[in-house]
Formats: sequence, structure tokens, C-alpha cells
Amino acid sequence: MGNKYAVNRKTNPNRPKMSRENRAKQFAPFKTLKGLEDEISWQETVYVDKRELTEEALAELDDKFKRVNKNDIITVIYYNKGQYLRVTGMVARIDITSRIIQIINTKIKLDDIYDIELTMD
Repeated sequence: MGNKYAVNRKTNPNRPKMSRENRAKQFAPFKTLKGLEDEISWQETVYVDKRELTEEALAELDDKFKRVNKNDIITVIYYNKGQYLRVTGMVARIDITSRIIQIINTKIKLDDIYDIELTMD
């Protein structure tokens, strides 16, 4: 006697068998509200006003900036859209005319820089 619970499934011989990974994708969780997580995290962001640097802090920042060269690895703390951000990387470009420094792919206005940390070899 055969197994009474066996199921006779008809398969199409012209169709390749689906891999285990692709079968699992069919049952992956479904996100009904796209972008909800991004929206929630956006609302949790704390926005701050831009800090004004003192004359002494500006002079110190200017001194640090004069020591920065293309291809140096530095860390810059800068103001962007209500937040202070930190980026570390190689200086790709310094444009004094446009007043922009580029760290990897991030373009930063010189007036938005709060601090520069130079990496010493």
C-alpha cells in the first residue's frame, strides 16, 4: 500500500525547477507601507541652529585649513540642514574660489565647517 498522504503533483517538463532561494523569496515579509521607517526616523531627528564661531575659533579653524592638502585624510564636522555631521575621508578637492572642500564625494561649504581634525601619520 502506498502512502495515503502523498500528493501527486503534476509538473511541467518544459519549465525548470525553481531554486530553493527563489521559492523562499515568495514568502518574504511584505512591507505594506513603503517609506514608513524612513519617515519615522526623519521625525526623530533633532534639528539645531547653526553655531556662530568666535574670532579665536575662526582663527584656529583657518590655521587647520591652511595645513590641509589634496589627498590628506581628515575628519570634518560641518553644519547641513539643521544638523551637525561628521565625515572622515580623503580630500578630493579644495576650491577656494567656490569656497568648497570635497571629502570623497561629499561637498562641504567652507562657511559650514565647525571643526577639522587632521590625521597625523
